[in-house]
Amino acid sequence: MTDKKFAVLSLPVIVAALGYFVDIYDLLLFTIVREPSLQGIGVVLTDKIQVLAASTKIINWQMVGLLIGGVIWGTIGDKKGRLSVLFGSIALYSIANFFTGYVQTVDQYAWARFIAGVGLAGELGAGITLVSELLPKEKRGIGTSLVAGIGLFGAVFAYFIYRTTNDWRLCYKIGGGLGIFLLVLRISVAESGMFHQVKQQANVQRGNFLMFFNNGKRFKKYFLAILIGLPTWYVIGVLVNLSNRFAKELYPDNHIDSGKAIMYAYIGIAVGDILIGFVSQYFKSRKKALFCFYLLSMASLVLFFSSYNANDDRMYAICMLLGFSTGFWAIFITMGAEQFGTNLRATAATTIPNMVRGALPLINLMFLNLFQKTWGWDILQSGIITGVIVMAITMVAFYFTEETFHKDLNYVETDTP
Repeated sequence: MTDKKFAVLSLPVIVAALGYFVDIYDLLLFTIVREPSLQGIGVVLTDKIQVLAASTKIINWQMVGLLIGGVIWGTIGDKKGRLSVLFGSIALYSIANFFTGYVQTVDQYAWARFIAGVGLAGELGAGITLVSELLPKEKRGIGTSLVAGIGLFGAVFAYFIYRTTNDWRLCYKIGGGLGIFLLVLRISVAESGMFHQVKQQANVQRGNFLMFFNNGKRFKKYFLAILIGLPTWYVIGVLVNLSNRFAKELYPDNHIDSGKAIMYAYIGIAVGDILIGFVSQYFKSRKKALFCFYLLSMASLVLFFSSYNANDDRMYAICMLLGFSTGFWAIFITMGAEQFGTNLRATAATTIPNMVRGALPLINLMFLNLFQKTWGWDILQSGIITGVIVMAITMVAFYFTEETFHKDLNYVETDTP
């Protein structure tokens, strides 16, 4: 057991950043290789209904896996330790990625991504929790921002790996290999001293997911922590993912590649996630930094739907700006981790981002099924109204969320209602 505090560029931070790099590589790979991989398992690309059904099934199964995995790994992280999650989750998604490289049907593809989703769910939350507890409180915001910022370049790496190899099956196998490499690096990383202290307290419940719901104040904090992250997956899952379809409505002559748009967006997200840690440090406030990025997000959304977005270069540039403006993933998860005691911290930090990811099917339900299929709106109208609703919910949640910049993390949650 150790109470040693590490530097920002210490081994735990670097290894956590590399872990999230592989996590994002695997998480976004399907959106990058979607069409060639569907074609490779027999889906007819000219049949838009078949393509939409297959791609929606696969991505939804992956997101459900993330949702379920978040609860599983979060509980394990608080019961058995942060490193147990990092080893177990990497092993599971590495195996799933190797299997994905051999799938032959849509159902096999969906199952493989579901298992990978369960595995991927544990990586970031456990890494953020470990870094938050190992770094001094004045530096943990910068540390977690570096983890997310460096890690998010995994999406850029995935794009260039596919463009270089032009083999979607090999890309998944490479992801599995990267995961095995990470397992070796994890061996030298220390466990959190805070966790060791709590583990020795026999009367403290650890990793009890139901504790988020048996106390009104705790449930409110947990629910708000989820809602403040919603814009990230609205931007990536709807606007950037379907940027080629939006482009057709905004200007007729376009050659937008949604995989390339995702690559640009993730460059922006990575830079934003690194910068927001320093902005938070400057203001000595998580909320002030987050508010600045929310304002930029709203301005970017207006730009996306405006007449200025009239050619491919501008579309890619706006996708990058949208990514930068939603580069608050690290701070949002850090705030989630900082709001709960050591006996629930890994559960919070792991489930909160995966609840946000799991909200994408609900956002898609509103965007596609309600506004377009049921109400008959076009894609632009649906996109705008969905964005307005998401941002409105987020801003209300942000208003009621507590500031956590100076919070001491060495405490536990009681199990009393």
